[in-house]
Amino acid sequence: MAILLLTALSIIIFISFCTSSANNSEDSVYHVTKLTQPVEIDSNWKKSAWNEIPALHLNNHMGDEPEFRPDVKARVAYDEDAIYVIFHVDDKFVRCVVDEYQGPVYTDSCVEFFFVPGNDISKGYFNLEVNCGGTALFAFQKERGVERVNIPESVFEKITLAHSMPHIVEPEITEPVTWTIEYRIPFEILNEFTDVTRPAPGVEWKANFYKIADETSNPHWLTWSFVNHPEPDFHRPEYFGSLFFK
Repeated sequence: MAILLLTALSIIIFISFCTSSANNSEDSVYHVTKLTQPVEIDSNWKKSAWNEIPALHLNNHMGDEPEFRPDVKARVAYDEDAIYVIFHVDDKFVRCVVDEYQGPVYTDSCVEFFFVPGNDISKGYFNLEVNCGGTALFAFQKERGVERVNIPESVFEKITLAHSMPHIVEPEITEPVTWTIEYRIPFEILNEFTDVTRPAPGVEWKANFYKIADETSNPHWLTWSFVNHPEPDFHRPEYFGSLFFK
């Protein structure tokens, strides 16, 4: 009888795991709207250009469940020349002290966009990580640390970026606060590092969106597309979701 109960329990756990994985997979698809006119990059989540564009939500986490889980969402759009991303974060315990390009911004309150400009993850991915004060880390690599190229600052400066928080946030803000990050990435700068499949109706890019705060009093590792890994590690392109361009 005990063996039968254990077998039944194992089957239930397996089915539950598969169902959970399937649900996460379904959540990891986002349809990217084409803009009819350029968007002013000013970190305003509520401006009319974004109002009709649906948001994706970072509902998964890695590592231990944080005591406080920020509410994080993002919107993505594109035009003939660039891809646009805006993050909206309802947060607490916000800290931001890294102010040098390519510094360890992930130790601060930070949002991240990892993406393959196509659907073949073997060709490598970009990781654009921006703390709430607008300081960025930007690289291209095949996998964590493999054939990594740090994007020169002269190239990064072609990205238009806006942030709602001060450049430095110290001491930590422990009460509720909302912050936003918005940027425009021209396709031409991506072409310098890899082949880019230009967005058009039906085109797919692989991507994930993250929120991190390594060195705050409420560390956490949130993801859009579920990452099945025992320790926090965002450099897992095999778990990227899909961006389908409309």
